[in-house]
Amino acid sequence: MFNSRLGCSSISFRHQDLPSALRTIDSLGFKEIDLGALPGVCDHVPYELDANAVSEVSAQVKASGLGVRSVNGDVGDLNAVLDAGASAARARHLDALLALTANVGAKALVLPCGALNHQPVRSLEEDLDAIAAQLIGAGQRAAEFGVELWTESLHFLRFCWNLERAELLAQRLAGTGVGIVMDFSHIVAAGEEPLEYIRRHAGRISHVHLRDAVPGNINLSIGNGDADFAGGLQSLAAHGYTGHFSLELETRDVTHHERPAATAKAAHFITDLIHTTTTTTHQGAS
Repeated sequence: MFNSRLGCSSISFRHQDLPSALRTIDSLGFKEIDLGALPGVCDHVPYELDANAVSEVSAQVKASGLGVRSVNGDVGDLNAVLDAGASAARARHLDALLALTANVGAKALVLPCGALNHQPVRSLEEDLDAIAAQLIGAGQRAAEFGVELWTESLHFLRFCWNLERAELLAQRLAGTGVGIVMDFSHIVAAGEEPLEYIRRHAGRISHVHLRDAVPGNINLSIGNGDADFAGGLQSLAAHGYTGHFSLELETRDVTHHERPAATAKAAHFITDLIHTTTTTTHQGAS
């Protein structure tokens, strides 16, 4: 029904328990999900992720028949100063998330780009160095599990919240194998331009999240904000992006009852755009 490159994040149906959310996504016609594992945002994956929890969530996902593109997780503020005990706890949590990512057949684990705070803990440069070091280390550990490590940057609510900081982080990650996740809503909410983001991150983008926004508000349904999805998808294609997209519709402008229909409407709209941009790009190359 929808383009094979378009999936749906389970965060879109975070008000349902995981089996219910998976059934809803499957019933709409999607074949692929991003699995939300963000404490306080989406509780589809327990924060206390022991071996039993990993097995239970993995079984629920496999029973749905849906493929998984990524697990969207969190192991705490990557620019925080940790003592030995906190570092060990983070490492255990990371391993549990990586085990889950591998078990469900996902391509990558996604981690945030720093704390839910724009202010540095030490200094801008030191915090960026710390975040990059944490992500690179997590990426090396991810490779041992046979998966990739991506970071969602920029993220309007987190440390790397604008184009400048996102680019500074991307420079530190260049050549390390850590991928970048682009989210239209966070770019627009920050007052930045998606086309400029794409230009600066050409060749670095591993995955794309889709949701609409206006400056200061990331929680709008596609079509209710300022994001230029047609121009953005065209620019992504022109810059060689061939990866996947995910509707991450953590929106506040529809009721839960309206959410499935709104998700289907968005999926049809984006499917048409993917088809158009793919056709245009191929014609331009011939």
